[in-house]
Amino acid sequence: MIPANRTYLLQLQEKRRSYTGSLHILQARRQALIMELFRMTKPFLHSRARIRSEYGVALSELHQSRLLEGRETLAALAAMPARPIGVEISRQSILGVAYKDMRVQGEILRPPLERGYDVGRTTIHLDQAIDHFERIVAALVDLAVFENKLKRLSVEIIAISRKIKILDEKILPRIQRQIHGITQQIGEREREEYFRLKRFKELSAGPR
Repeated sequence: MIPANRTYLLQLQEKRRSYTGSLHILQARRQALIMELFRMTKPFLHSRARIRSEYGVALSELHQSRLLEGRETLAALAAMPARPIGVEISRQSILGVAYKDMRVQGEILRPPLERGYDVGRTTIHLDQAIDHFERIVAALVDLAVFENKLKRLSVEIIAISRKIKILDEKILPRIQRQIHGITQQIGEREREEYFRLKRFKELSAGPR
């Protein structure tokens, strides 16, 4: 049972001020995260568009290379030992939201002479195809970092939105109802006390 007294009323009013302040802070943080999410969306979409473009060109150049150099040549190149690509994973933070950043150790894009085959015996189409596929790998690394950031920001925005909803639709309205109820009860008691005191004075004064 809620005690209908001024002490508890003051406690509820202080709670309301505290929760209202928390609500405003959460709303401001959510707005900042949403703005950061929108800021990052453009480069994210640009990375995906760049990958699609590079992939189309790479397939076209690879097809031309296969027609001119034959399947056997391409199969021999494909059988070469894979080049290891090291990555470094680190924990970063954006607006207080932690995410995993990934950086490639070394260069993904290589000059033609460092690709492990005799460029004098191949066509420009093979060189172009490999160049575009390496660019795709580099773009995919960037895209993975973007996706991780966007996912973490989205999860944080959803979590904050839930807290805001609980405060705004459940906790604060409940406290407000309690304050209103206690205020009414105190007001009724004070009015009753006033009329009792007034009646007492009238009876004490006696008939004139």
